[in-house]
Amino acid sequence: MPKMKSNKGAAKRFKKTAGGFKCKQSHTSHILTKKSTKRKRQLRGTNLVEAADVAQIASMLPYA
Repeated sequence: MPKMKSNKGAAKRFKKTAGGFKCKQSHTSHILTKKSTKRKRQLRGTNLVEAADVAQIASMLPYA
């Protein structure tokens, strides 16, 4: 049986942790001038993926 392929787009965006998958916060890449400093600061770091989406991401990353 050949190995399954990982979805490379998902592999670049999600990393497996003990509690699920972590991902980068959205709304941080462009049009930053109209966003407040507080908002941009709070968008730093990573979030855990919502529970409803974990099964879909796990199927895209079979060896994660």
